[in-house]
Amino acid sequence: MTLSFDLSGPTVEPRVIRKQYATQMAVERTRLLYQGSLLPTLFMLINGLVCAGLLWSPQRYFLVSVWLVWLLSLVALRVIQVAAFDSAIPNRQANPIWLRMFLLGSGLTGLTLAGAGIALVPADSFIQQAWVFGLIGAAALSASVAYAVSLPAFLSFTLPCLLPAIAYMFWGGDAQEHGWGWFGLILLGALSVVAWQVNRLIDRGLLRRFQNQALIEHLQQAQNDSLQLNQQLAREVDQRRRVEDELRQIQIELESRVAQRSLELDAANGALSKSEARLALALKASELGLWDWNLQTDEVHHTHIKELFGLEPEYVTAMLRHLKPRLHPEDLPVLRRALVEHLKGRTEDYQVEYRVRHGDGHWVWIEDRGRAVERRDNGRVVRMVGTRRDISIGKALEEQQQLAATVFEAASEGIVIFDPDYALIAVNQAFSRVTGYQIEEILGRSVLDLPCSRDARRHYAAIHQALEQHGSWQGELVETRKNGEMYPQWLHLNAVRDSRGQVSHIVGFFADLSVRRESEERMRYLTHYDELTGLANRSLFRERLNEAHQRVRQGGYRSLALLHINLDRFKLLNDSLGHEVADQLLQKVARRLVNALPEADTIARLSGDEFAVLFNSYGNLSSLARVATRLSAKLRVPVTVEGHELVVSASMGISLLPDNAREMSTLVSQSNMAMQHAKHLGGNNFQFYTDSLQASTLERLQLENQLRKAIEDKQLKVFYQPKLCLASGRLNAAEALVRWDHPTMGRVPPGDFIGLAEETGLIGPIGEFVLRQACWQACEWQRQGLESIRVSVNLSVHQLRQGKLVSLVRQVLEETGLAPQLLELELTESQLLDSVEHIIATFQQLRDLGVKLAIDDFGTGYSSLSYLKRIPVDYVKIDQAFIRGLGEGTEDAAITRAIIAMAHGLSLKVVAEGVEREEQLAFLRQEHCDEVQGYLISRPVEADGLAALLREQCE
Repeated sequence: MTLSFDLSGPTVEPRVIRKQYATQMAVERTRLLYQGSLLPTLFMLINGLVCAGLLWSPQRYFLVSVWLVWLLSLVALRVIQVAAFDSAIPNRQANPIWLRMFLLGSGLTGLTLAGAGIALVPADSFIQQAWVFGLIGAAALSASVAYAVSLPAFLSFTLPCLLPAIAYMFWGGDAQEHGWGWFGLILLGALSVVAWQVNRLIDRGLLRRFQNQALIEHLQQAQNDSLQLNQQLAREVDQRRRVEDELRQIQIELESRVAQRSLELDAANGALSKSEARLALALKASELGLWDWNLQTDEVHHTHIKELFGLEPEYVTAMLRHLKPRLHPEDLPVLRRALVEHLKGRTEDYQVEYRVRHGDGHWVWIEDRGRAVERRDNGRVVRMVGTRRDISIGKALEEQQQLAATVFEAASEGIVIFDPDYALIAVNQAFSRVTGYQIEEILGRSVLDLPCSRDARRHYAAIHQALEQHGSWQGELVETRKNGEMYPQWLHLNAVRDSRGQVSHIVGFFADLSVRRESEERMRYLTHYDELTGLANRSLFRERLNEAHQRVRQGGYRSLALLHINLDRFKLLNDSLGHEVADQLLQKVARRLVNALPEADTIARLSGDEFAVLFNSYGNLSSLARVATRLSAKLRVPVTVEGHELVVSASMGISLLPDNAREMSTLVSQSNMAMQHAKHLGGNNFQFYTDSLQASTLERLQLENQLRKAIEDKQLKVFYQPKLCLASGRLNAAEALVRWDHPTMGRVPPGDFIGLAEETGLIGPIGEFVLRQACWQACEWQRQGLESIRVSVNLSVHQLRQGKLVSLVRQVLEETGLAPQLLELELTESQLLDSVEHIIATFQQLRDLGVKLAIDDFGTGYSSLSYLKRIPVDYVKIDQAFIRGLGEGTEDAAITRAIIAMAHGLSLKVVAEGVEREEQLAFLRQEHCDEVQGYLISRPVEADGLAALLREQCE
């Protein structure tokens, strides 16, 4: 074997070489700079001392001393820097900071020498100039040659050293100095050429040095490789000789063994033929299919493929291509996992159950067993052998058994299985749950000995006879739990007979009837009684009412009285405190009704806060009045519910039979009508039904229908009552008031329909109509060229409860184009009691829109003083009751004066309504009231009338 080595190395471009060794060359240049910088530094020190001696004179003591100290400092720093570099390890010497520090020192040194030539050399002494410039040039020459290793180092020293002095010489204007300037330029050019040449030589020398080092390393590596190859070649030659000798010996032994093996093989073939025949018979008898799979070619050989899969053998020759597509998708991951585990050697054999689609389309369960019989040197399996068999029948039986076991354990009824001697063989979890006995406590024991079967023992004879004769028995027993509790039980027993007709097992099913009985009792109770209060419900009340009516007809009762009760403001309490508090309050009210009315025959809860009391007989109306008065007083006693002290009042209506009605339905409606009348009167009272009450109710119902029709037919109009600004004496605002012009009744007073609208919820559409009309009219007055005025619109609690007020106001302002500050919304003081926090939040959102807000009828309630500082309002309207009494006494004047002072103290404006006399106006003007309205200023007028007043004001 001939070995040859190429010692020349690869041919590489110089530019590529430089790039390859750029980092090493940079480090080497830095090292050369530091090594060669001591001699130039020492030379510059000597020249500096000589220059200082030549220039030393009294006139330059200070400048020469400062310059000399600065030069000595730079020389010392350079010496320290060189010593630090030499002491640093090679890795730290490669840090670029060393080069930057060297360049900084070179620049400062050059500037120091240039300073000597500019500031210290006398202009009139040629000899001193020659010495100084010569010494500076010599120092520059020595340093430039030493720094030529790196062009940046050369330039960082030469340019600061020569260029400032040269520029100064040319700038001076003297011919002698110009000569020195030309001398400096020539010196700079010569030094640049020399430095360039020196840098090239050093660059090439460094490249050759690095190439030589690389070549030497390459040669050493090649030499080592050749030595290893020669040693390996020698070992292979020796090994080959030994193998040839072993092969000759093996060939001799193999020939003898082949002869002997041939004889043995002939005998084995005969035995194998017999074994194959026996194996085929065994496989056929066991219904096993044999398979042999070559994993390299995917070729598979198998038997009984027709019996197992319903497929012809010639159509199934590959495992992955032909059998894998027929596998059930859900079983494929299980099969793959088992196969991979065996192929990786983690299991001794391969065993899995999966489903395969049969040739006729149905799924067949297969049990597959196999083992790897041939592997490569790297452990990869190349051949597997195994068997398959159809286990579909066994799987079906297994699923049935699992299903039966699941049903047995999951059944809600108790299931027990006895042997023919009534010994317990098995019980389910429901049995333990019902009786309280654990399974291990009772298995193997006779049912006749169990404490939980006392009633069954008493009926044993009848049960045994029925099972013998009919094969089954069922009936209700009263048995005992483990804790001694008695419970009703429904038991059903069935006898199971074997093929000979003998009883092999007895299966029993039993159910706990206690829950069913409790549910039945509960249903009977809920059918007639209210679940929350325990009072009679509406259904039982009707039955009692009908029974009482029948007795009145039969003469059993002389008369009946029905008391209809409805709690006042219960919805507000329910919304504010929650349903839990409301439910507890209803329970306590129910107990008070029962305690306060012992003479009542039936007390029922008809709905949420509605109750009814039936008196089968009463003495007279006075006694009923006393009963109602007593009940009202007891209901008003404060009650505490979850820390809330509540006072409950009720509105009650009373109707009599046969005085007011003949039928029970009429009696109920009349008592309800009387209750509604009591609620309309303010609540906390009771009313007897009268014929006039029915007429009033019908009239009110008709008025409600006509009001609905008035909204649809646009019978409502908006009038405007102007407001006078006392400071300017001009009309600056107007309050929008709704009026109803009925086609037949004429103008309906607002007091007749505003309250009705509040009760029926019609105030919502009426308020929206007034808001839209007022905003549109204000914009219309502006389009007519009239002075812009503020329009006031009254709000209702119903509008605030709906929660759509802010979005409605925003929508109306956008549709009409009215500026928000020209709209004022008023809320009466008494309405502040209803959802104060909600009102504050709503008013704050309206304030954010820019709308003005006012409190109407101020002074008539008691909540404003506590909430006024929290509610964001702009105006306070003094109720006309105080304005009307200004001239009659001092109390109204004092109250009015206090309201104005308080409002102004809170930065609010005050509006007085109901001003009808001059002395009232004079008082208000004297107390600095901001605005007034009333008949003295103007009555409410239509839009055209107010437009005329605004035109007169402009004229």
